[in-house]
Amino acid sequence: MKDRCFLVTGSSSGIGRAITVKLLDAGAKVLGVARNHTKLKLEHKNYLTYSIDLNTSDNLEKNIKKIIEDNPEINGLVSNAGYGEFGPLENFSSKQISSFLSMNLTSHIIITKCLLPHFKKKQIGDIIFMGSEASLSGEKNGALYCTAKFGLRGFSQAISKDVSNSNIRVCIVNPGMVRTSFFDNLKFSPGEDVNNAISEEDISNSVLSILKLGRNTVVDEINLSPLKKAIKFT
Repeated sequence: MKDRCFLVTGSSSGIGRAITVKLLDAGAKVLGVARNHTKLKLEHKNYLTYSIDLNTSDNLEKNIKKIIEDNPEINGLVSNAGYGEFGPLENFSSKQISSFLSMNLTSHIIITKCLLPHFKKKQIGDIIFMGSEASLSGEKNGALYCTAKFGLRGFSQAISKDVSNSNIRVCIVNPGMVRTSFFDNLKFSPGEDVNNAISEEDISNSVLSILKLGRNTVVDEINLSPLKKAIKFT
């Protein structure tokens, strides 16, 4: 992995942090994008941080293109950033809906759009989207979240076909409940049993395994689920 350089969004916490550490340990260079990097104070020669609010689409394209310009060796993307909002659709304002979809869907599309010409020119690239089991089945009170994740899954499938002749691999990882800070501001979380949630480590190991496969092998999609699903409501 010493010849690899990845842009990782949401790199400062949760799944993104676990993937960042795993890539660095494997010898890759990581360009970490997050709004706030205080949660991961990592001193590493191959780790560069960029403080960007992915919810501001007006500046997002400019900021990502500047990162590419400063790091022309970039040849991978882990598009991970996002957050959860759950509840009856009518409880959300139009502004909340627009903001949520901007962060959880549109930002992934814009970042990919910026990187694709660069990857095509280099004739190498890996794009991994962090999806969710919510992209597989619509659930009660999940109108917004499922919409974003269904959209991201469809985008991943379409882009994969578009770039198949450019030595660019695209994969979406759909985890079930993961024990992270994702649930801090929500009214539910995984059950307390260790088997009720996936670990961040399992997801980061899966991502690394996908990336280490020979260039002739593509994993389009991977679904990860807890051994025993259980939800705790607060």
